[in-house]
Amino acid sequence: GGGSGVAAAVGLERRAGNYREVTEAESGDSDPGGGGPHLQHISDREFPDDLALESNPSDHPRASTIFLSKSQTDVREKRKSNHINHVSPGQLTKKYSSCSTIFIDDSTVSQPNLRSTIKCVTLAIYYHIKNRDSDRSLDIFDEKSHPLTREEVPDDYFKHDPDHKHIYRFVRTLFSAAQLTAECAIVTLVYLERLLTYAEIDICPSNWKRIVLGAILLASKVWDDQAVWNVDYCQILKDITVEDMNEMERHFLELLQFNINVPASVYAKYYFDLRSLADDNNLNFLLEPLSKERAQKLEAISRLCEDKYKDLSKAAMRRSFSADNLVGIRRTNAILS
Repeated sequence: GGGSGVAAAVGLERRAGNYREVTEAESGDSDPGGGGPHLQHISDREFPDDLALESNPSDHPRASTIFLSKSQTDVREKRKSNHINHVSPGQLTKKYSSCSTIFIDDSTVSQPNLRSTIKCVTLAIYYHIKNRDSDRSLDIFDEKSHPLTREEVPDDYFKHDPDHKHIYRFVRTLFSAAQLTAECAIVTLVYLERLLTYAEIDICPSNWKRIVLGAILLASKVWDDQAVWNVDYCQILKDITVEDMNEMERHFLELLQFNINVPASVYAKYYFDLRSLADDNNLNFLLEPLSKERAQKLEAISRLCEDKYKDLSKAAMRRSFSADNLVGIRRTNAILS
């Protein structure tokens, strides 16, 4: 959606004061049951050394995105086998791009630019998982400790990498039900890479759904013109509680050190790297680059939200969940596979 920048900023200012439905004081202590990781308070956390060296792509436009380098191994292998089979990448690209759309089977997400962007963003996540260095994780993102559905999580859940289609369905379902935009998908990827870098964890079979959900949660509040409240996601994900969503959001924010700013230059880099990923994998990428006006709006809004989050953190507010928070559009119920 569009909407005037001022109106959107004012709306966000109002939302930002409310949307972090914090369920416990921001002391950063691990949960009383002792199940969760001990997270230091935001002010006590050290800023990792390598971030100062401008090596973090989610903050610095000159650092290359993690997903693109993770995908290169597979791209090289693919090229090698194409060469052996005497198929030139040029022929492949031509064959794919001559189709009016390659997502004919997919009727749930109607806009082709949204569909193709989600396809590429989830491919980036797929490569993150497939070519990860290890399995470092945190309890708050673990699906066994915090299941998203009532179905029992199998004991070997951490052993099997999800395929691209599985990740795509999960993200597509959330975007479709919450009516999110293609730009929001790109901001989701920025937050995901920022989390992995700051928290020094890996996205793997045991945590990918909750990490992706947490990143979507934040991105949809910061960037989407239509506020999506945590309770809306609970209507989409029937078995998850608002308390669980709030706790995950709080941990995610603390791990990001409340840095939810997305400079226009960083957004542009992720945009162009996703286009490269699409080209390498013979996918369409139909999203237009951000206009200057929209890019500046993104930057302004993410800064505004960041300030609001920091204020909330300082105030260590306790917010009870009331009917007032239940405003918002009635969402489509989603079935997640």
